[in-house]
Amino acid sequence: MTERNGDERVQKSKRTFLEVLLGFSLIGLTFQVFYPIIKYLIPPAITEAQQLSVVAGKVSELATNSGKIFRFGNKPGILIKTPSGEIKAFSAVCTHLDCTVQYRSDMQLIWCACHNGKYNLSGKNIAGPPPQPLEPFQVIIKGDEIIVSKG
Repeated sequence: MTERNGDERVQKSKRTFLEVLLGFSLIGLTFQVFYPIIKYLIPPAITEAQQLSVVAGKVSELATNSGKIFRFGNKPGILIKTPSGEIKAFSAVCTHLDCTVQYRSDMQLIWCACHNGKYNLSGKNIAGPPPQPLEPFQVIIKGDEIIVSKG
């Protein structure tokens, strides 16, 4: 009878070992199947290169009461020479739906064509759906170059 109990224990320990092995195999298989799907559905975080300043243009190229779109890192910026001759720069990304804004010399304001959003020449939202003002940039003029920086 002792041999029979010993055989049952060995069989039980083999069965437990196989059940645990099968359980871990199923966990591994589940991970191998669902991990790529989850990684595909969740986009990776793209780090934006921190660009603190950029040459946006030349003073001689920018006419009075006009605007120019320039690239600031991976986003657009807008450079404006007001009717009084002052040069200002803002982020050209509308705060409503991230459309690119433009300068309208006929209205003397910054305009978003997507939903008729309007900003004054200080970047403040004055009409339409934009909830916040445009991000202002600092303008530095060195010789004929217009350097725009955050800050």
